[in-house]
Amino acid sequence: MDNSALSGTFQCVITEPAYKAVSAAIERAIIGGALPPGTALPTEQDLSERFGVHRSTVREAIRQVEQEGLLQRRASRRLYVCLPGINDLAPRATRLLLLQETTFREMWEVALAIEPLSARLAAQYATEEDLELLEANFDAGLASSDLPTLVALDTEFHALVGRASHNSALMLAREPISLLYNTALLQIFERLPQGCERNVTAHRRILDALRSRDGEAAAHWTHKHMVDFQRGFALAGLDMSSPLVKSK
Repeated sequence: MDNSALSGTFQCVITEPAYKAVSAAIERAIIGGALPPGTALPTEQDLSERFGVHRSTVREAIRQVEQEGLLQRRASRRLYVCLPGINDLAPRATRLLLLQETTFREMWEVALAIEPLSARLAAQYATEEDLELLEANFDAGLASSDLPTLVALDTEFHALVGRASHNSALMLAREPISLLYNTALLQIFERLPQGCERNVTAHRRILDALRSRDGEAAAHWTHKHMVDFQRGFALAGLDMSSPLVKSK
């Protein structure tokens, strides 16, 4: 038989490293509920015997799972299962967005859809504590003239609105994108100082709508705020198609 006829039929088999197979199995057990949060992870020796691999392989697999935020060490040095919070996951996703050279246009298109929805839901579900945190954020913005501080407060304001929606899926979707705001907003404020005043006006309108439980008004003013965000970026002479970079 002419073996050359099979040259395009059979491909090289790529074998997954053992530690990756073990880490994937541990992650499945955690996400599937077999290892619920608060459960102590079996010892390296126990896992080594169960998986039939060397302890060094298990050690590397555990390191991978720990880096994903699914395990935490306690004072006893034992590893326990935990589920990462949004604040733990978002910075990692944001780094990936930066590595993918996400542009302002891409970030803004997503924000234009997500932020008004966050405001609409927040008007319905925000607690008094949520509203008090937003008021405190707004007051802090009025009291500051430091641009990096104002940018950080702006990012926090929208994060607080998102959390006030009490929708975990939405919060997970918006938080990585929102961490890119400060990169663009600082450039706008540096070139267009009047942008700070427009931000204050928009935040006041959004907050008033949330207090009134007016979802339509909250979404409307948030949409206007996002459109103004894009307009400020353009007026500052910045290129919407250029990749965003992490602010220092």
